[in-house]
Amino acid sequence: MNFRKVLLVLLAVTTVLAGCANAQNTGNMKNDIISNVKPLGFMWEVTNPFLFCAHHDDHYPAGNDEMGPPAASLKGRDIGQDFTIKDGWRMYHGETIPGFPEHPHRGFETVTIVLTGMVDHSDSHGQAGRYGMGDVQWMTAGSGLQHSEMFPLLNKEGDNPLELFQVWLNLPKAKKFAKPHFKMLWHEDIPVYKVKDETGKQTEITVISGNIGDVKALAPAPDSWAADPENQVAICMIKMEPGAKWTFPKADTTTKRTLYFYVGDSLKIEGNKIPSAHSFEIKTDLDVTIENGNADAFLLLLQGKPINEPVVQYGPFVMNTEEEIQQAFSDYRATSFGGWPWPRHDNVHPRTKGRFAKYLDGTVETP
Repeated sequence: MNFRKVLLVLLAVTTVLAGCANAQNTGNMKNDIISNVKPLGFMWEVTNPFLFCAHHDDHYPAGNDEMGPPAASLKGRDIGQDFTIKDGWRMYHGETIPGFPEHPHRGFETVTIVLTGMVDHSDSHGQAGRYGMGDVQWMTAGSGLQHSEMFPLLNKEGDNPLELFQVWLNLPKAKKFAKPHFKMLWHEDIPVYKVKDETGKQTEITVISGNIGDVKALAPAPDSWAADPENQVAICMIKMEPGAKWTFPKADTTTKRTLYFYVGDSLKIEGNKIPSAHSFEIKTDLDVTIENGNADAFLLLLQGKPINEPVVQYGPFVMNTEEEIQQAFSDYRATSFGGWPWPRHDNVHPRTKGRFAKYLDGTVETP
């Protein structure tokens, strides 16, 4: 991928993020327990220490021999910059296969939660993977790397639905130049907390980071802000049965807690009614009870203590000063953050390949 195209990608990401920050509050709550209620779009507004969150929900058709959609179906799309839902799906920056071809990162982490479908990872260090169906990839960009995230349409006989969340978690200044790292959290290993209320209605919480009750998440990447329990970082997927009640335990008063209610009917929280497809913040200095409405509710929880440092972001470079951003561009021009050892910038793995991860030391891991 040439440098001009990378710049266009960076500008596109920055523009979308700026638009996301302009989302409007949707009314007053009855108390200060709930705040900042906002409608959900494609990009979701986040609070420090998080930088970004996007919900991808694409209903791809059957794949062709290249693991992309049929060529005829690409007519009318802005190929290379396709973020508009058409026929229920997007190509993103992909040209023949949906996804995000070779692009750089520095200064933060990505946490990619794939609920349905598969993602193919390739990076500038020769690491690779295929993951999905509940798996999570935790990647520390640190000092800089390139990677691609492609969505191969593996099924040639039927549809290829894909649903995933990508969360960007900032790194503190002391870790901005940490060694790049990635690890897989296979869905078979990710702990789940289950609790029933007094009426027998169940709430189920998939604990990706942090802990709920006596259920503790798998270890995050070693240089992560989440690696120190004092930072109270929590990333959880929550499912509530119709009518279920569950009480959030309180946390440190400096902790920020945001919930993204992306599927369901409605929620009641301390006298406030929250419609579906909205995000909201909850005070953390007291226990707060959530009561679900008349349908299954699905939520994403992001929580953590802020990193009290300046944040300067330009697309997928996140540093503390403008000078460091300029240095990131300079370093990328000079080194390509390790180059690109793959035969194509939108690299995918063989159709018959199962879920796997290949790490820097050559180790290959499967669930």
